Amino acid sequence: MATVTEERIETIELTSHNPSRVHFDPQLTSSDASPPEDAAYSTSAVPDGGYGWVIVLCCSVIVFWNGAIISCWGVLQAALLDSRLQGYSPSTLSFVGSLGLAGGAAYGLLATRTVRYLGSRITAALGVLFMGMSLVASGLCTTNLAGLFGTTGVMGGVGCALVYAISNILPVQYFSGHLGLANGLVKLGGGIGGCVMAVTLDALNRRVGIEWTFMTMGLLCIATGLPAAFFLKDRVPLRNTPFVDWSMFKSLPFVAVFLAGAIGTFSLFVPSYYLPLFAQSLGMSSSTGAGLVAAFNACNAVGRFVAGPLCDKIGPINMFLITMLLQAISMLAIWPVSNSLGPLMVFATLNGVANGSTFTTFPTVVAGLFGPGRAFVAMSMAVTGWTGGYLMGTPIAGYLLQAAGGSQENGGQQDIDVYRPAIFYAGGVAALSSCFVLAARTMMTKKIRKRV
Repeated sequence: MATVTEERIETIELTSHNPSRVHFDPQLTSSDASPPEDAAYSTSAVPDGGYGWVIVLCCSVIVFWNGAIISCWGVLQAALLDSRLQGYSPSTLSFVGSLGLAGGAAYGLLATRTVRYLGSRITAALGVLFMGMSLVASGLCTTNLAGLFGTTGVMGGVGCALVYAISNILPVQYFSGHLGLANGLVKLGGGIGGCVMAVTLDALNRRVGIEWTFMTMGLLCIATGLPAAFFLKDRVPLRNTPFVDWSMFKSLPFVAVFLAGAIGTFSLFVPSYYLPLFAQSLGMSSSTGAGLVAAFNACNAVGRFVAGPLCDKIGPINMFLITMLLQAISMLAIWPVSNSLGPLMVFATLNGVANGSTFTTFPTVVAGLFGPGRAFVAMSMAVTGWTGGYLMGTPIAGYLLQAAGGSQENGGQQDIDVYRPAIFYAGGVAALSSCFVLAARTMMTKKIRKRV
Protein backbone atom coordinates (compact mmCIF):
# COMPACT_ATOMS: atom_id res chain seq x y z
CA MET A 1 0.00 0.00 0.00
CA ALA A 2 2.91 2.35 0.70
CA THR A 3 3.81 2.40 -2.99
CA VAL A 4 0.39 3.42 -4.22
CA THR A 5 0.56 6.59 -6.31
CA GLU A 6 -1.19 9.79 -5.32
CA GLU A 7 -3.63 9.36 -8.19
CA ARG A 8 -4.64 5.94 -6.88
CA ILE A 9 -5.02 7.34 -3.38
CA GLU A 10 -7.54 9.85 -4.65
CA THR A 11 -9.74 7.14 -6.18
CA ILE A 12 -10.11 4.93 -3.11
CA GLU A 13 -13.79 4.21 -2.73
CA LEU A 14 -15.94 3.40 0.24
CA THR A 15 -15.98 -0.34 0.85
CA SER A 16 -18.21 -2.52 2.95
CA HIS A 17 -15.37 -3.60 5.23
CA ASN A 18 -14.08 -0.06 5.76
CA PRO A 19 -17.10 2.25 5.95
CA SER A 20 -15.31 5.06 7.77
CA ARG A 21 -12.80 5.77 4.99
CA VAL A 22 -14.37 7.92 2.32
CA HIS A 23 -13.06 10.82 0.27
CA PHE A 24 -14.95 14.09 -0.08
CA ASP A 25 -15.32 15.02 -3.75
CA PRO A 26 -14.75 18.79 -4.03
CA GLN A 27 -16.79 18.84 -7.23
CA LEU A 28 -19.89 18.46 -5.09
CA THR A 29 -21.46 21.46 -3.43
CA SER A 30 -23.41 21.21 -0.21
CA SER A 31 -26.60 21.08 -2.25
CA ASP A 32 -25.44 18.01 -4.19
CA ALA A 33 -24.18 15.79 -1.42
CA SER A 34 -23.13 15.87 2.19
CA PRO A 35 -19.44 15.62 3.08
CA PRO A 36 -18.38 12.28 4.47
CA GLU A 37 -18.80 11.62 8.15
CA ASP A 38 -15.02 11.24 8.67
CA ALA A 39 -13.50 13.46 5.98
CA ALA A 40 -10.39 14.19 8.01
CA TYR A 41 -9.36 10.52 7.80
CA SER A 42 -9.59 10.04 4.05
CA THR A 43 -5.82 9.44 3.78
CA SER A 44 -5.96 5.70 4.53
CA ALA A 45 -3.56 4.73 1.73
CA VAL A 46 -0.67 6.75 3.18
CA PRO A 47 1.87 4.98 5.45
CA ASP A 48 1.41 6.21 8.99
CA GLY A 49 4.98 6.90 10.04
CA GLY A 50 8.20 5.10 9.11
CA TYR A 51 10.69 7.56 7.62
CA GLY A 52 7.96 10.11 8.24
CA TRP A 53 9.27 10.64 11.77
CA VAL A 54 12.62 11.75 10.35
CA ILE A 55 10.67 14.09 8.07
CA VAL A 56 8.79 15.46 11.09
CA LEU A 57 12.02 16.12 12.99
CA CYS A 58 13.77 17.84 10.07
CA CYS A 59 10.71 19.90 9.14
CA SER A 60 10.43 20.95 12.77
CA VAL A 61 14.02 22.24 12.71
CA ILE A 62 13.55 24.42 9.63
CA VAL A 63 10.15 25.61 10.88
CA PHE A 64 11.94 26.61 14.11
CA TRP A 65 13.58 29.44 12.19
CA ASN A 66 10.43 30.29 10.26
CA GLY A 67 8.61 30.71 13.58
CA ALA A 68 11.48 32.69 15.08
CA ILE A 69 11.45 35.16 12.20
CA ILE A 70 7.72 35.74 12.02
CA SER A 71 6.99 35.64 15.77
CA CYS A 72 9.90 37.73 17.07
CA TRP A 73 9.65 40.76 14.82
CA GLY A 74 7.95 42.60 17.69
CA VAL A 75 11.15 42.28 19.77
CA LEU A 76 13.37 43.38 16.88
CA GLN A 77 10.96 46.19 16.03
CA ALA A 78 11.07 47.55 19.59
CA ALA A 79 14.88 47.36 19.56
CA LEU A 80 15.09 49.24 16.24
CA LEU A 81 12.69 51.92 17.45
CA ASP A 82 14.76 52.36 20.60
CA SER A 83 18.06 52.66 18.73
CA ARG A 84 18.55 53.00 14.98
CA LEU A 85 15.11 54.03 13.74
CA GLN A 86 13.80 56.31 16.47
CA GLY A 87 12.28 58.71 13.96
CA TYR A 88 9.80 56.17 12.61
CA SER A 89 6.42 55.12 13.97
CA PRO A 90 5.57 51.55 15.05
CA SER A 91 2.99 51.30 12.26
CA THR A 92 5.61 52.15 9.61
CA LEU A 93 8.19 49.71 10.92
CA SER A 94 5.60 46.97 11.39
CA PHE A 95 5.20 47.03 7.60
CA VAL A 96 8.66 45.48 7.32
CA GLY A 97 7.62 42.45 9.32
CA SER A 98 4.22 42.39 7.64
CA LEU A 99 5.81 42.39 4.19
CA GLY A 100 7.83 39.32 5.14
CA LEU A 101 4.69 37.63 6.46
CA ALA A 102 2.71 38.57 3.37
CA GLY A 103 5.49 37.31 1.12
CA GLY A 104 5.43 34.00 2.95
CA ALA A 105 1.77 33.74 1.93
CA ALA A 106 1.81 35.47 -1.46
CA TYR A 107 4.62 33.31 -2.81
CA GLY A 108 2.86 30.12 -1.71
CA LEU A 109 1.83 29.07 -5.22
CA LEU A 110 5.33 29.78 -6.55
CA ALA A 111 6.75 27.73 -3.69
CA THR A 112 4.50 24.85 -4.73
CA ARG A 113 5.77 25.13 -8.30
CA THR A 114 9.35 25.11 -6.99
CA VAL A 115 8.70 21.89 -5.07
CA ARG A 116 7.28 20.29 -8.21
CA TYR A 117 10.42 20.99 -10.25
CA LEU A 118 13.21 20.87 -7.66
CA GLY A 119 11.83 18.52 -4.99
CA SER A 120 11.44 19.10 -1.28
CA ARG A 121 15.11 18.79 -0.33
CA ILE A 122 16.43 21.52 -2.65
CA THR A 123 13.41 23.73 -2.02
CA ALA A 124 13.91 23.51 1.74
CA ALA A 125 17.63 24.30 1.38
CA LEU A 126 16.83 27.36 -0.74
CA GLY A 127 14.26 28.47 1.83
CA VAL A 128 16.79 28.20 4.66
CA LEU A 129 19.40 30.13 2.66
CA PHE A 130 16.95 32.91 1.82
CA MET A 131 15.85 33.22 5.46
CA GLY A 132 19.39 33.17 6.81
CA MET A 133 20.84 35.59 4.26
CA SER A 134 17.92 37.99 4.72
CA LEU A 135 18.81 38.24 8.42
CA VAL A 136 22.52 38.70 7.76
CA ALA A 137 21.74 41.41 5.19
CA SER A 138 19.30 43.09 7.61
CA GLY A 139 22.14 43.41 10.10
CA LEU A 140 24.01 45.50 7.54
CA CYS A 141 21.19 48.00 7.02
CA THR A 142 19.63 48.62 10.43
CA THR A 143 19.65 52.38 9.79
CA ASN A 144 18.09 52.04 6.34
CA LEU A 145 14.34 51.42 6.32
CA ALA A 146 14.29 50.70 2.58
CA GLY A 147 17.07 48.16 3.05
CA LEU A 148 15.06 46.37 5.74
CA PHE A 149 12.08 46.20 3.39
CA GLY A 150 14.27 44.52 0.78
CA THR A 151 16.00 42.08 3.17
CA THR A 152 13.60 41.11 5.95
CA GLY A 153 10.54 42.03 3.87
CA VAL A 154 11.29 40.52 0.44
CA MET A 155 14.12 38.01 0.90
CA GLY A 156 12.75 36.78 4.21
CA GLY A 157 9.29 36.40 2.68
CA VAL A 158 10.62 34.18 -0.12
CA GLY A 159 12.47 31.98 2.36
CA CYS A 160 9.46 31.66 4.68
CA ALA A 161 7.22 30.73 1.73
CA LEU A 162 9.53 27.92 0.62
CA VAL A 163 9.98 26.51 4.13
CA TYR A 164 6.29 26.76 5.01
CA ALA A 165 5.30 24.99 1.80
CA ILE A 166 7.59 22.07 2.68
CA SER A 167 6.17 21.88 6.22
CA ASN A 168 2.69 21.42 4.76
CA ILE A 169 3.56 19.12 1.83
CA LEU A 170 5.70 16.41 3.42
CA PRO A 171 3.67 15.33 6.51
CA VAL A 172 0.64 14.63 4.27
CA GLN A 173 2.76 12.21 2.23
CA TYR A 174 3.83 10.13 5.22
CA PHE A 175 0.91 10.21 7.68
CA SER A 176 -2.79 9.30 7.66
CA GLY A 177 -4.55 8.66 10.98
CA HIS A 178 -1.80 10.52 12.87
CA LEU A 179 -1.61 13.45 10.48
CA GLY A 180 -2.75 15.86 13.17
CA LEU A 181 0.00 14.68 15.52
CA ALA A 182 2.60 14.95 12.74
CA ASN A 183 1.47 18.48 11.85
CA GLY A 184 1.48 19.38 15.53
CA LEU A 185 5.07 18.22 16.01
CA VAL A 186 6.23 20.05 12.88
CA LYS A 187 4.53 23.29 13.84
CA LEU A 188 5.76 22.87 17.41
CA GLY A 189 9.20 23.70 16.07
CA GLY A 190 7.96 27.14 15.03
CA GLY A 191 6.47 27.77 18.47
CA ILE A 192 9.70 26.77 20.20
CA GLY A 193 11.63 29.00 17.81
CA GLY A 194 9.47 31.98 18.69
CA CYS A 195 9.77 31.26 22.42
CA VAL A 196 13.51 30.67 22.57
CA MET A 197 14.51 33.43 20.19
CA ALA A 198 12.31 36.12 21.81
CA VAL A 199 14.44 35.99 24.96
CA THR A 200 17.67 35.30 23.07
CA LEU A 201 17.26 38.24 20.70
CA ASP A 202 16.58 40.69 23.54
CA ALA A 203 19.68 39.46 25.39
CA LEU A 204 21.78 39.61 22.20
CA ASN A 205 20.59 43.13 21.46
CA ARG A 206 21.62 44.37 24.90
CA ARG A 207 24.97 42.59 24.65
CA VAL A 208 26.15 43.03 21.04
CA GLY A 209 23.72 45.51 19.47
CA ILE A 210 20.94 45.14 16.93
CA GLU A 211 23.30 44.67 13.95
CA TRP A 212 24.98 41.55 15.31
CA THR A 213 21.68 40.31 16.68
CA PHE A 214 20.34 40.07 13.13
CA MET A 215 23.53 38.54 11.75
CA THR A 216 23.94 35.98 14.53
CA MET A 217 20.37 34.80 14.04
CA GLY A 218 20.92 34.46 10.30
CA LEU A 219 24.13 32.45 10.64
CA LEU A 220 22.52 30.10 13.16
CA CYS A 221 19.58 29.60 10.80
CA ILE A 222 21.89 28.51 7.97
CA ALA A 223 24.12 26.35 10.19
CA THR A 224 21.23 24.28 11.59
CA GLY A 225 18.68 24.50 8.77
CA LEU A 226 20.79 23.19 5.89
CA PRO A 227 21.66 19.84 7.55
CA ALA A 228 17.98 19.33 8.36
CA ALA A 229 17.00 20.07 4.75
CA PHE A 230 19.47 17.40 3.52
CA PHE A 231 17.41 14.58 5.11
CA LEU A 232 14.11 15.62 3.52
CA LYS A 233 12.76 13.62 0.58
CA ASP A 234 9.47 13.21 -1.26
CA ARG A 235 7.69 9.87 -0.96
CA VAL A 236 5.62 10.48 -4.11
CA PRO A 237 6.62 12.55 -7.20
CA LEU A 238 4.59 15.76 -7.45
CA ARG A 239 5.25 16.73 -11.07
CA ASN A 240 1.73 15.94 -12.30
CA THR A 241 0.00 18.08 -9.70
CA PRO A 242 -1.76 21.19 -11.10
CA PHE A 243 -0.44 24.63 -10.23
CA VAL A 244 -3.91 25.93 -9.29
CA ASP A 245 -7.11 23.88 -9.06
CA TRP A 246 -10.05 26.25 -9.39
CA SER A 247 -12.52 23.36 -9.05
CA MET A 248 -11.75 23.31 -5.34
CA PHE A 249 -13.85 26.45 -4.94
CA LYS A 250 -16.88 24.38 -5.93
CA SER A 251 -16.63 22.90 -2.46
CA LEU A 252 -18.60 25.25 -0.21
CA PRO A 253 -16.90 24.02 2.99
CA PHE A 254 -13.53 24.84 1.42
CA VAL A 255 -14.74 28.32 0.46
CA ALA A 256 -15.82 28.92 4.07
CA VAL A 257 -12.50 27.62 5.43
CA PHE A 258 -10.59 29.72 2.87
CA LEU A 259 -12.43 32.88 4.01
CA ALA A 260 -11.94 31.99 7.68
CA GLY A 261 -8.18 31.78 7.13
CA ALA A 262 -8.02 34.92 4.99
CA ILE A 263 -9.90 36.97 7.61
CA GLY A 264 -8.36 35.39 10.70
CA THR A 265 -4.80 36.23 9.66
CA PHE A 266 -5.53 39.94 10.15
CA SER A 267 -5.43 39.29 13.90
CA LEU A 268 -2.79 36.56 14.22
CA PHE A 269 0.31 38.68 14.76
CA VAL A 270 -1.16 41.73 16.47
CA PRO A 271 -0.41 40.33 19.98
CA SER A 272 3.21 39.30 19.30
CA TYR A 273 3.98 42.57 17.49
CA TYR A 274 2.45 44.91 20.06
CA LEU A 275 2.88 43.13 23.40
CA PRO A 276 6.37 44.67 23.91
CA LEU A 277 5.02 48.18 23.30
CA PHE A 278 1.94 47.48 25.43
CA ALA A 279 4.20 46.34 28.28
CA GLN A 280 6.31 49.49 27.99
CA SER A 281 3.17 51.60 28.26
CA LEU A 282 2.58 49.97 31.65
CA GLY A 283 6.06 51.02 32.76
CA MET A 284 7.66 47.61 32.26
CA SER A 285 11.19 47.13 30.96
CA SER A 286 12.14 45.85 27.52
CA SER A 287 13.20 42.59 29.16
CA THR A 288 9.72 42.16 30.62
CA GLY A 289 8.20 42.88 27.21
CA ALA A 290 10.46 40.30 25.60
CA GLY A 291 9.56 37.89 28.38
CA LEU A 292 5.88 38.36 27.61
CA VAL A 293 6.51 37.61 23.95
CA ALA A 294 8.52 34.57 25.02
CA ALA A 295 5.62 33.40 27.22
CA PHE A 296 3.20 34.03 24.37
CA ASN A 297 5.39 32.02 22.00
CA ALA A 298 5.86 29.24 24.58
CA CYS A 299 2.10 28.88 24.82
CA ASN A 300 2.01 29.17 21.03
CA ALA A 301 4.29 26.11 20.92
CA VAL A 302 2.00 24.25 23.33
CA GLY A 303 -1.00 25.12 21.16
CA ARG A 304 0.74 23.90 18.00
CA PHE A 305 1.48 20.54 19.58
CA VAL A 306 -1.73 19.94 21.54
CA ALA A 307 -3.90 20.85 18.55
CA GLY A 308 -2.48 17.95 16.54
CA PRO A 309 -3.74 15.06 18.70
CA LEU A 310 -6.97 16.96 19.34
CA CYS A 311 -7.55 17.23 15.59
CA ASP A 312 -7.18 13.45 15.39
CA LYS A 313 -9.52 12.95 18.36
CA ILE A 314 -12.35 15.50 17.96
CA GLY A 315 -11.90 16.43 14.29
CA PRO A 316 -9.96 19.29 12.67
CA ILE A 317 -13.01 21.45 11.87
CA ASN A 318 -14.18 21.23 15.48
CA MET A 319 -10.70 22.13 16.68
CA PHE A 320 -10.47 25.03 14.24
CA LEU A 321 -13.73 26.46 15.58
CA ILE A 322 -12.55 26.19 19.20
CA THR A 323 -9.26 27.83 18.23
CA MET A 324 -10.84 30.89 16.59
CA LEU A 325 -13.39 31.34 19.38
CA LEU A 326 -10.62 31.29 22.02
CA GLN A 327 -8.65 33.86 20.04
CA ALA A 328 -11.64 36.17 19.80
CA ILE A 329 -12.68 35.82 23.46
CA SER A 330 -9.17 36.37 24.83
CA MET A 331 -8.68 39.53 22.75
CA LEU A 332 -12.13 40.99 23.40
CA ALA A 333 -12.54 40.10 27.08
CA ILE A 334 -9.05 39.89 28.64
CA TRP A 335 -6.50 42.02 26.78
CA PRO A 336 -8.45 45.33 27.00
CA VAL A 337 -8.48 45.17 30.83
CA SER A 338 -4.93 43.86 31.29
CA ASN A 339 -3.48 46.80 33.22
CA SER A 340 -0.87 44.80 35.15
CA LEU A 341 1.48 41.88 34.60
CA GLY A 342 -0.91 39.24 35.98
CA PRO A 343 -3.84 39.72 33.56
CA LEU A 344 -1.38 40.29 30.72
CA MET A 345 0.17 36.87 31.41
CA VAL A 346 -3.29 35.28 31.41
CA PHE A 347 -3.97 36.85 28.02
CA ALA A 348 -0.56 35.82 26.63
CA THR A 349 -1.20 32.24 27.79
CA LEU A 350 -4.71 31.80 26.36
CA ASN A 351 -4.18 33.71 23.16
CA GLY A 352 -0.79 32.10 22.61
CA VAL A 353 -2.30 28.61 22.80
CA ALA A 354 -5.12 29.54 20.40
CA ASN A 355 -2.73 31.34 18.06
CA GLY A 356 -0.40 28.36 17.81
CA SER A 357 -3.26 25.95 17.33
CA THR A 358 -4.23 27.75 14.12
CA PHE A 359 -1.01 26.76 12.33
CA THR A 360 -1.51 23.07 13.10
CA THR A 361 -5.26 22.91 12.62
CA PHE A 362 -5.55 24.69 9.28
CA PRO A 363 -3.42 22.31 7.15
CA THR A 364 -5.10 19.34 8.86
CA VAL A 365 -8.52 20.73 7.91
CA VAL A 366 -7.49 21.20 4.27
CA ALA A 367 -5.92 17.75 4.05
CA GLY A 368 -9.13 16.27 5.41
CA LEU A 369 -11.21 17.98 2.74
CA PHE A 370 -9.18 16.93 -0.30
CA GLY A 371 -6.98 13.96 0.57
CA PRO A 372 -3.18 13.65 0.29
CA GLY A 373 -2.82 13.97 -3.49
CA ARG A 374 -4.40 17.42 -3.67
CA ALA A 375 -3.92 18.69 -0.12
CA PHE A 376 -0.76 20.70 -0.72
CA VAL A 377 -2.25 22.44 -3.78
CA ALA A 378 -5.31 23.35 -1.73
CA MET A 379 -3.09 24.49 1.13
CA SER A 380 -0.92 26.67 -1.11
CA MET A 381 -4.05 28.28 -2.54
CA ALA A 382 -5.48 28.85 0.93
CA VAL A 383 -2.21 30.27 2.26
CA THR A 384 -2.06 32.68 -0.69
CA GLY A 385 -5.38 33.99 0.60
CA TRP A 386 -3.60 34.98 3.82
CA THR A 387 -1.55 37.63 1.99
CA GLY A 388 -3.85 40.55 2.77
CA GLY A 389 -4.07 39.72 6.46
CA TYR A 390 -0.35 39.17 6.78
CA LEU A 391 0.44 42.43 4.96
CA MET A 392 -2.15 44.74 6.52
CA GLY A 393 -3.17 43.07 9.79
CA THR A 394 -0.55 44.54 12.11
CA PRO A 395 -0.14 47.90 10.29
CA ILE A 396 -3.89 48.50 10.64
CA ALA A 397 -3.49 47.92 14.37
CA GLY A 398 -0.61 50.40 14.34
CA TYR A 399 -2.68 53.04 12.56
CA LEU A 400 -5.50 52.55 15.05
CA LEU A 401 -2.98 52.98 17.86
CA GLN A 402 -1.77 56.25 16.36
CA ALA A 403 -5.32 57.47 15.72
CA ALA A 404 -6.11 56.91 19.41
CA GLY A 405 -3.14 59.05 20.42
CA GLY A 406 -0.59 56.31 21.05
CA SER A 407 3.06 56.45 20.00
CA GLN A 408 6.41 54.84 20.71
CA GLU A 409 7.78 58.05 22.18
CA ASN A 410 5.30 58.18 25.06
CA GLY A 411 6.69 54.96 26.57
CA GLY A 412 5.60 54.49 30.15
CA GLN A 413 3.45 57.66 30.11
CA GLN A 414 1.02 56.11 27.67
CA ASP A 415 -2.40 54.94 28.90
CA ILE A 416 -3.57 51.50 27.80
CA ASP A 417 -6.82 53.07 26.54
CA VAL A 418 -5.00 54.07 23.34
CA TYR A 419 -4.48 50.38 22.55
CA ARG A 420 -8.12 49.38 22.85
CA PRO A 421 -9.23 50.29 19.29
CA ALA A 422 -6.45 48.09 17.89
CA ILE A 423 -7.29 45.31 20.33
CA PHE A 424 -11.00 45.36 19.52
CA TYR A 425 -10.18 45.37 15.81
CA ALA A 426 -8.08 42.21 16.22
CA GLY A 427 -10.68 40.52 18.38
CA GLY A 428 -13.46 41.47 15.96
CA VAL A 429 -11.82 39.90 12.91
CA ALA A 430 -11.09 36.74 14.94
CA ALA A 431 -14.78 36.56 15.85
CA LEU A 432 -15.77 37.01 12.19
CA SER A 433 -13.37 34.25 11.19
CA SER A 434 -14.96 31.89 13.70
CA CYS A 435 -18.33 32.55 12.06
CA PHE A 436 -17.01 31.22 8.74
CA VAL A 437 -15.55 28.15 10.47
CA LEU A 438 -18.97 27.53 12.03
CA ALA A 439 -20.52 27.85 8.57
CA ALA A 440 -18.10 25.26 7.16
CA ARG A 441 -18.91 22.88 9.99
CA THR A 442 -22.65 23.35 9.50
CA MET A 443 -22.29 22.49 5.81
CA MET A 444 -20.48 19.27 6.70
CA THR A 445 -22.77 18.18 9.53
CA LYS A 446 -25.48 19.70 11.70
CA LYS A 447 -24.87 17.26 14.57
CA ILE A 448 -23.31 19.13 17.50
CA ARG A 449 -21.29 16.18 18.79
CA LYS A 450 -20.14 14.96 15.40
CA ARG A 451 -16.40 14.62 14.81
CA VAL A 452 -15.51 16.55 11.64
